[in-house]
Amino acid sequence: IQEKANASQSTISQYLTILQNAGLLESIRYGQWTYYRRNEETIKALAEKIKTEI
Repeated sequence: IQEKANASQSTISQYLTILQNAGLLESIRYGQWTYYRRNEETIKALAEKIKTEI
């Protein structure tokens, strides 16, 4: 992610935290590693909200 975004590890970590706090990402931690995945249910709800509001 770091390389593709051309951003520092700390910046990416902050973005992931923001997305997780918004409910758009879910995470699971294994030892020192944290794995993230999209929260499809929340993303669909957000997309529907945007669709109806715009």
